[in-house]
This record gives sequence, structure tokens and C-alpha cells, in this order.
Amino acid sequence: MEKIRGIYAAGLSVLDENLALDVKKTIKHAENLIDNGCHGVAIFGSTGQAQLLSVAEKISLLNKLSKSKYKDKYLIGTGLNSLNETINFILISKTLGFKNFLIMPPAYYKYGDDEVFNFYSRIINTHKDIQIILYNFEKLCGYRFSSECVLKLVEKFPKQIVGLKDSSYNLFEDLKIANFSMLPGSESKLLTGLKLGCSGIITATCNVTSNLARKVYDDFHNNKSQTENDKLCKIRTVFEKYNLVSALHTFLGTKETIYNNILPPLSILNKETKDKLILELNSLDFKL
Repeated sequence: MEKIRGIYAAGLSVLDENLALDVKKTIKHAENLIDNGCHGVAIFGSTGQAQLLSVAEKISLLNKLSKSKYKDKYLIGTGLNSLNETINFILISKTLGFKNFLIMPPAYYKYGDDEVFNFYSRIINTHKDIQIILYNFEKLCGYRFSSECVLKLVEKFPKQIVGLKDSSYNLFEDLKIANFSMLPGSESKLLTGLKLGCSGIITATCNVTSNLARKVYDDFHNNKSQTENDKLCKIRTVFEKYNLVSALHTFLGTKETIYNNILPPLSILNKETKDKLILELNSLDFKL
């Protein structure tokens, strides 16, 4: 089992003017992120509007993504509440050669650790030849992983449960598991996390900060002085003032208008808010 480590972007989905997934440009966006510093990209995470895309569109993208020059550098999100649809989606992904998945527990319903253990157990009992990064984001799904639940899953499925994306930030500082990838969900946690033994990050804003985040990561591992971490954290702080998906699409839309296409109920920022975002980023000398 190869440990998943490094700078991962939670990749954006690029939509055409009819709000259909533009497969070619979404893959090109992901490949560009890797060219600009990311070790890999998570496809169909919350930043990629996975919960708003149709399964048919996802499958269409996977078919083309399997031919990408960076095929082995992708984590495949599911973005599905249904257990059976998740299992079926993993089967399709596997037939195309994908083995690493980012999976969040279902949203909306109230449940606890035992139910989460059962959810992942059923997935793994069907697919024993995959690796799963748990997605810990209480704000989105309503459940926050406990250390006890993660430890139980790893003990039961050490070959399949290989890491955790921590966007609730309740685990990355204290949970220590051998040969396990701990990946906070924010650039502001990158350097702190690395010092604590974390493997890297998976973040939305790496769609625009990939080269800065990679420098912080490389400088840490090369025992060099940090010159970009402060700027990286400040950029993240600016984006966090807004809905991240909306702000990223708005910012990227200043250079390529196709990024202004976004699925309802999401929307890009209005002009006043957009101007404020751009002004704050300009004050940090940050431009595309």
C-alpha cells in the first residue's frame, strides 16, 4: 500500500453554457493543477459540485479521465448519498482502473459512529481491492468522525481505510495512526500539519494556490526557510470569507468566462462582492 501524501486540490468541475459538465475542460483543469504543483487532484468532491452533477455526467468524465496522462494521481469522490449507488459507482470506476476514493458519509440523516462503521463496512465488503480516504466534514454531511470510529475502521480494514481528509479539524492534530494519511482541508493547516506528521492537504483553494502550497510543502521537507506560508494562509483567509466554490469560480472567471457557469442553487459572486474579493487578493499581490 502506497501512502497518499502531498498537495491535492479538490478539483473544480467546469460547466458549459447549458450547465452541463464540460468533460474535456474539467480534465484539462485538473491536469493543469498537477502541472502547477499539485501531487494530485480529488475529482467529484464538494468543491467539484459532485452532489449537483448527474451520475451519467460523472461516468462520462471517468471514461475520459482514465486516459489522462495523470490517471494514477486522482482521488475519485463519489458525492452520492445512496449506499447502492456508491457501490455501483465504485465498480464502474474500478473497471476503468481507479483504486483511490474520497468518500463522505451520507448527508441529511442523523446517525452516529456505529452507523458510519456499517456504511463503510458494506462498501468494503463489496470492494475489497480499493483504498478509501475518509472525508470528515461535519458542516456538509452533519456527522463528524470521532477518533474511536476512525481507529475501529482502520483496525478492521487496514488495507482499505488508508487516510482521512479533515475539514472539521478535530482529528489532524492528535490522531496518530501508522502508515495512515492525515490530510487537513485548508492551506492554513498545511505547515502546522506537516510539523505534526500529517501527509499534506486536500483543499478547494489549491485550485488557485497550487504552486504556493507546493513550495511550502517542498521547503518543509527540504528543511528550507519558509518564505510563502504567510501569504498562502492569508489568501486562504480571504477566500474563506465567501462561499468557497462561488469565490473560486468567480476569481477564475476573471480570466476565463466559462468558470462563471455554476450549478444552482450555487451562484457566482455579485459585482460588489467580486470587486471586494479581487481587491483583497490584489492587496496580497496575488493574481492568476
